[in-house]
Amino acid sequence: MLKLRNSFVTVLAALMITSLVLSGCGTNGTGGNSSGGNSAAPTTGSKGNAGNTGNAKPQDTGASSGKQAGGTIRVAMATEPDNLDPYLSAATDTGSMMDNVFDGLFEAGENSELVPALAESYQVSEDGLAYTFKLRQGVKFHNGSGLTSKDVDYSYAKLAGLNGKEPLSSKFAAVEKIETPDDYTVVIKLKEKDAAFLAANIIAIVPKDYEEQSVKPIGAGPFKFASYTPGQQLVLEKNDDFYDKDKAPTIDRVEFKIMPDPNSAVLALKSGDIDMVPGISSQGALQLGDGFDIVSGPQNMVQLMALNNTVKPLNDVKVRQAINYAVDKDVIIQTVAEGNGVKLGSNMSPAMKMYYQEGLEKRYEHNVEEAKKLLKEAGYENGFKLTITVPSNYPFHVDTAQVIAEQLKAVGIQATIKQIEWSSWLEDVYTNAKYEATIIGLTGKLDPQEVLGRYETKYAKNFFKFSNSEFDALIGQARQEIDVNKRAELYKQAQTLLTDQAAAVYIMDPSRSVAMKNTLKGFKMYPVQKYDFAAMYYEGK
Repeated sequence: MLKLRNSFVTVLAALMITSLVLSGCGTNGTGGNSSGGNSAAPTTGSKGNAGNTGNAKPQDTGASSGKQAGGTIRVAMATEPDNLDPYLSAATDTGSMMDNVFDGLFEAGENSELVPALAESYQVSEDGLAYTFKLRQGVKFHNGSGLTSKDVDYSYAKLAGLNGKEPLSSKFAAVEKIETPDDYTVVIKLKEKDAAFLAANIIAIVPKDYEEQSVKPIGAGPFKFASYTPGQQLVLEKNDDFYDKDKAPTIDRVEFKIMPDPNSAVLALKSGDIDMVPGISSQGALQLGDGFDIVSGPQNMVQLMALNNTVKPLNDVKVRQAINYAVDKDVIIQTVAEGNGVKLGSNMSPAMKMYYQEGLEKRYEHNVEEAKKLLKEAGYENGFKLTITVPSNYPFHVDTAQVIAEQLKAVGIQATIKQIEWSSWLEDVYTNAKYEATIIGLTGKLDPQEVLGRYETKYAKNFFKFSNSEFDALIGQARQEIDVNKRAELYKQAQTLLTDQAAAVYIMDPSRSVAMKNTLKGFKMYPVQKYDFAAMYYEGK
């Protein structure tokens, strides 16, 4: 076995994305309705999409004050939880709330590294097919049971489908066998090399044989589930028995208030009814005045107009290319994102610096005549009708759809905007691909396989219905390539192919701003959407 450093940082530094730079305070935020979680799907939020990222530093605590023990943080959330079970949830917003309840073998660090959580060390075999994890001792789940290797076995068997049932996560498709030689050792054996596997181990570990996660979730995280009232709030309480005393929470309670209307959230923050809004626009920030802090940064996410590649006439690459030429992304960024977004050309943010293919954002510069030419060649000289389905509780996406609909008129495409609830979007669009076009945001991930693997023909939640054998081959090669430079080149080729095939209209990575009372300190930004309430506290007077 090849022994790797217990710090988890050295090897992962090559596998993870490089450090991100925060933008200045007060920029436009686009929180997001999100699907992420296990299935690596779409995201969105109060003004748009979620998945904030960045090499953000905690807020300045001030020289004259100290931590105040206890207290409650009330957070405005745009979406309802889609499922409290971490293995059945697809929404990133849900994951960011419930991440405080569950811990995995690792957790995501601020600088894209993996940080040890329930595992204290690991080894990888020379052939890259066996991963051995040593677990922390003395960890207790919220029901009082102690963590052992049997809990990891139970959790990963569910995820990989080794329990005789359908696998719950494609990230564990390569797992062939799980061995537990003792109570604190787990050996995962893979069918084939999978360079993305290590990053997958941030997923929650749940207690063995407990099957009520959707009703009363139980994990080993710093906060315990207290209650959930649909349409109103989700409440977490401090876990006094949290295993990592250095990271034990100071806050007693977190209340996630369900507030789909971003204006109401801003007013609630101003009036003192809410302490934190994780996604606020520049206009909303200006309304706050003194007494509030705003932390801003890139999201490492992709806002796009997904096109169903199997629906006529979108099954014609020339039609998809024509739509790309017809959409003016610069106008969308300036109007919808108030100038606070980075134009994209494929499903990768430049925040993923090592893997990002530069120049693709220039592939479809706005060109009405070229769009008309391609439509004529495809047999649609007079245009066609198109329905753009958008989750109604995300103004950022609705506004984007309205701008695009106007732009498409110039080439003869008559677009109708269909607004549906987020739960319906998850069911109809994301799960069953019953749509023509949609505006959504896809959250950033720690590994590029989770980002581009969404387009593989065999991926269960490939709601684009994109299918290309060359793309599948590139992604397959990249999954097994351990050399990070060769791996990066394969992902760059895959991005180029996605762009050439116009699988979707890739719009921007919007900046994200989080607003909170200026007495609330310790907020950090991560390369994935994560709210670490264990690190937050109120400043004493």
